[in-house]
Amino acid sequence: MEKLTVENSIHIAAPAARVWDMLVKPEFTRQYMFGCAAESDWQVGSPLVWRMMHEGKEIIPVKGTLLEIEPYEVLKYTVIDPFAPYPDIPENYLHVTYTLEEDAYGTTLTVTQDGFEGAAEGEKRYQDVSNNGEGWNPILVQIKEIAEVK
Repeated sequence: MEKLTVENSIHIAAPAARVWDMLVKPEFTRQYMFGCAAESDWQVGSPLVWRMMHEGKEIIPVKGTLLEIEPYEVLKYTVIDPFAPYPDIPENYLHVTYTLEEDAYGTTLTVTQDGFEGAAEGEKRYQDVSNNGEGWNPILVQIKEIAEVK
């Protein structure tokens, strides 16, 4: 199978520190990630869980491990749906990488998701994420709107 990657970018009129906060602070992630709060101690090798309330119960619809953290520059982690029908083994985790590049006008945020070709149901998961070419764009637009609020 060829390498399957979803990559989207957006320019945000805010400094990298503000955009970084959008990625790591639960009060912001809840606003754009379907009500999920990203929780971690933000150290390489640590777990990352996305918690949300569903029908009055707290659930974890996505979990993973932090692979790389360079504050204000790079955040990379693995992800899997713990309720998926395939085994919770390393081969079935996908990778998400955020890169931030600050310039005089703000920050370009790029999200790359890969690892589909080696994962269970990889083609289907790729199609779900690529969302008819939209990929991460709807989420990036929401991050931009929140980050640019003065």
